[in-house]
Amino acid sequence: MTSTFGDVFTEMAVLLLVAAVIGAIGVRLRQPLIVAFIAVGILVGPSVFGWVSANDQVDLLAKLGIALLLFVVGLKLDLHIIRTMGPVALASGLGQVFFTSVVGYFIAIALGMTPVTALYVAVVLTFSSTIIIVKLLSDKREVDTLHGRIAIGFLIVQDIVVVLVMIGLTALGEATDRAMLGREAVEVLIKGGLFIAAIGLLMRYVLTPLLHQLARSRELLVLFAIAWAVALGAAGEHLGFSKEVGAFLAGVSLASTPYREIIGARLVSLRDFLLLFFFIDLGAGLEIAMLGAQVVPAIILSLFVLIGNPLIVMTILGAMGYRKRTGFLAGLTVAQISEFSLILGALGLSLGHIDADTMGLITLVGLITISTSTYMILYSHLLYERISPWLGLFERKQAHREDAQGRDAQGGGYDVILFGLGRFGTRIAHELRQRGHRVLGVDFDPDLVRRQEGRGYAARYGDAEDPEFLSTLPLRQAHWVLSSLREMPVNLALLHGLRDHGYSGQVAVTTHSLQTVEKLKAAGADRVLVPYADAAADAVDNLFGTNSKQPPGLFSGKSDR
Repeated sequence: MTSTFGDVFTEMAVLLLVAAVIGAIGVRLRQPLIVAFIAVGILVGPSVFGWVSANDQVDLLAKLGIALLLFVVGLKLDLHIIRTMGPVALASGLGQVFFTSVVGYFIAIALGMTPVTALYVAVVLTFSSTIIIVKLLSDKREVDTLHGRIAIGFLIVQDIVVVLVMIGLTALGEATDRAMLGREAVEVLIKGGLFIAAIGLLMRYVLTPLLHQLARSRELLVLFAIAWAVALGAAGEHLGFSKEVGAFLAGVSLASTPYREIIGARLVSLRDFLLLFFFIDLGAGLEIAMLGAQVVPAIILSLFVLIGNPLIVMTILGAMGYRKRTGFLAGLTVAQISEFSLILGALGLSLGHIDADTMGLITLVGLITISTSTYMILYSHLLYERISPWLGLFERKQAHREDAQGRDAQGGGYDVILFGLGRFGTRIAHELRQRGHRVLGVDFDPDLVRRQEGRGYAARYGDAEDPEFLSTLPLRQAHWVLSSLREMPVNLALLHGLRDHGYSGQVAVTTHSLQTVEKLKAAGADRVLVPYADAAADAVDNLFGTNSKQPPGLFSGKSDR
């Protein structure tokens, strides 16, 4: 390995420092870190300063990052969203993939590309970034809106399609003629069927009880999840599917367990850190001169993605009876290519299907579309107000489907999200349910969660201190978030996390000490429960009576703050 710093550790230190600085600039410009990290790779790579060269260490970390990315995608593969959104997720997802691929192919052919290269370019234009879109929708608090639900639905469909494409490309890469291609396809189907059957048996008889035991230790649960993702990734590689497919199936195998949210939340930071090396490695392999020669094709393809993809989605949603506003806001979420597009391009490069120039073109399209679409989504409502008079073409006169789904979206959810299912929390949950409230219980003890589920109550395994986990909860519908946990740091972390996620309902927390009440209220609590003091006051009231009125609180829906 060639390096101007003499050793790998120093080289990594420089790499991380530069990434932190450029990343901070990117965040200041409200850009996704993907753009910043590719820029870091170009900056420190051979094309500019030559500080860091591609090496085995960066490549290994990049592969681990890709494996964890696919694992988390599989882990969060919420088929319930696809079912609840009805045919719209499948129709818009598959329809957009089909039309973008067809139109993109002919554009690439018109630009002088060979059929195989044009096919790769067309396919990479179809996929949008789930990570970026969910992050932007979460920041704008639009995940639970109708257009947000539709967008997440067809992004899930895209994620499934991209895995199938990876399997097909891997089989194609190992075949040298048509006869061998057919044989490879049959082998892939057989091996894939056996692989999935084996995973299914493990899901049925091993994984859930095993995770139940491992969940007693947070660190061990996360360690097992990483080991499982990498192990199945390696198995997929040896079976000829690629490590990405194996890691994806590892995530799917845990998606039906009650621990998927907490595992996903814990792995997000590690995934993002390791993906840093993939994007840096990608940027370091690009040459500035090569990118300059690809500017014109990149602009043409980028305009198609930025304008054509939203138009395709708007047309499909309009035909299905959605209003132009819903179609426009959902359509903007596909106005960029994704990290999967770059991964597919890298796979094609490794298989010899495309050359470095084409990979540079794909990367340049990614930089243009991701950076531009970010601002389009951030200012989507303002953009809609400007051009809405010209969007009537994409709307039926009667949008019955949207009206029905809008009512369905508003009708679900829970009135109260309760953290802590011990004796105190369980008693509160019982009283709330007796009074007609819909309660979702959350606890980090798997036994307590299973006990609640055994009684027919909604319960979820999770950590009140984990801000990533809070983003998986239906906060938008909940009127109250209640913590029966009495640890001061836990409640403070919960209050800060709810504030960061823009929760607008009321919050009640619990404490042992009267001295901490004001501090918790200052941190954002609307009501503070002190079980022993409250019980003593109730006991005195029961013994001697009281003329005072019941203070406004949780059950009245008011605040005593």
